[in-house]
Amino acid sequence: MLLSVLAISPLTWAWLSSSGHRTVAGSSPDWISEVPGAPAALVFGAGVRGTHPSSMLARRLDVSAQLYRAGKVRAILLSGDNSRKDYDEPTVMRDYLIARGVPARTLVLDHAGFDTWDSCVRARDVFGATRVTVVTQVFHLPRAVALCRAAGLEAFGVGDDSSRQWAAATYGYAAREFVASAKGLMDSLVNSAPVFPGPRETTLDAALRSG
Repeated sequence: MLLSVLAISPLTWAWLSSSGHRTVAGSSPDWISEVPGAPAALVFGAGVRGTHPSSMLARRLDVSAQLYRAGKVRAILLSGDNSRKDYDEPTVMRDYLIARGVPARTLVLDHAGFDTWDSCVRARDVFGATRVTVVTQVFHLPRAVALCRAAGLEAFGVGDDSSRQWAAATYGYAAREFVASAKGLMDSLVNSAPVFPGPRETTLDAALRSG
């Protein structure tokens, strides 16, 4: 019984820490009215194939575009993996949004968002964010919001319910949240430094001025 409690405690922490600070995109006709305004959206990478985002990442980007068009955010911070020359999540994310009418001047790229904690800390320390709307899938949403809030950001989250279209993949990713939540909780407790901690950039500041 003790092992069972320990296994689910990180998930419970993420769920409770983010309670009241998240909603589901498309959950009602006026779901977007439930989202408080924020200077920027923070979109986490979720895999690309060449120059195309994965299906789940495309949905995250679509939701962020909806938030921008509705005036809920003025800029979009695209945080993902660019650890090698032939794999560049943020650039693919940017190109996808530009092709859908989001102005390039409002898009900010974080090429060192290697995991959720790193993305949250870098949003704060490197890009100077203080308040963000986190955009991801529902299975990832509690952890993403909890970690950003633990990093000191005022964060609200919007999740895409990927189980409607990709049930098997969603359940697989959701199962991984047991381990990911434990790592995230540990990162927040010891205040782990991101893989690349800086230096400070002004690209988000410029995007907010232009947006």
